[in-house]
Amino acid sequence: QLQLVESGGGLVQAGGSLRLSCAASGRTFGRVAMGWFRQVPGKERDVVAAIDGTGSDTYYADSVKGRFTVSRDNAKNTMSLQMNSLKPEDTAVYYCAVRMYTLLLSPRRNDYTHWGQGTQVTVSS
Repeated sequence: QLQLVESGGGLVQAGGSLRLSCAASGRTFGRVAMGWFRQVPGKERDVVAAIDGTGSDTYYADSVKGRFTVSRDNAKNTMSLQMNSLKPEDTAVYYCAVRMYTLLLSPRRNDYTHWGQGTQVTVSS
């Protein structure tokens, strides 16, 4: 069974940086699309960034364009999210997700089949 584990969250001041990592284990899943989502209490889980199975195609939410960078290492079954120039509104629980059986990325939450437990990111003003 596929398991996803996020790491790298924490508390940072506005303007600072964090790097989130997502490690997949339990089964090999090949080159499938992956994504990062975030959620704050009382709101829906929204896409932050997505990357296709080859790593050549990426998607970013407008709110993070130019500040966040998604990448992956297929040899290690990992995905990362480099977050720079963080703002208080970036505060959320960040989730890693896998979209099984396809290389194609998607910004839609319901297209993803497996999820990690999430990691808290808090940006203080």
